[in-house]
Amino acid sequence: MTQATDRNAQGREHADPEESIRPIPLLAVGVTLAMVVFGVLYIFLSEPLDHSRLGDQRTVADLSGPAAPAAGAAVDGKAIFAAQCAACHQATGKGLPGVFPPLDGSEWVTGDARVLANILLHGINGEITVAGTKYQGSMPAFAQLSDAELAGVASFIRATWSNQAEAVTDELFAKERASDRKTPFEGQAALEALVQ
Repeated sequence: MTQATDRNAQGREHADPEESIRPIPLLAVGVTLAMVVFGVLYIFLSEPLDHSRLGDQRTVADLSGPAAPAAGAAVDGKAIFAAQCAACHQATGKGLPGVFPPLDGSEWVTGDARVLANILLHGINGEITVAGTKYQGSMPAFAQLSDAELAGVASFIRATWSNQAEAVTDELFAKERASDRKTPFEGQAALEALVQ
């Protein structure tokens, strides 16, 4: 009876399904082939890929940045101020109260141009009074800038906002750069000694 039961059980089982080979529909083959032919024809019949209207139209000269100004050429002091000075002294020239002194209305900016030239060339560390407020801090030297660039930024801050002082020449910076000083000024007293 056991064998009969096993045969009946096997008779109820269906055979495992098998996958038969089914070809890709002709429509899918036709669409794929048409797309490949179109792509190849498009590549061979279109204009060269290096044509400037197909992408960025800037030249190598445009990407290399602005050229250094020629000797005697005008320097954009406003751009130099924005890049080098505005982070501390702000675009308005008002500085940050208690932290960075203002340039707008500063006696150090509108006063003796030689003092301003030395501040820019050598920097200053220590206490300084600007527009009646004491500041304790450090201003870095900008001796890495050319004489023309320093003259441009100095002239810009001397004639901007409420400041009405005359422009500064690059000859002044060349003369002050030739001095023996290589370290920052130690506070206001050192700057005052420079004038006397």
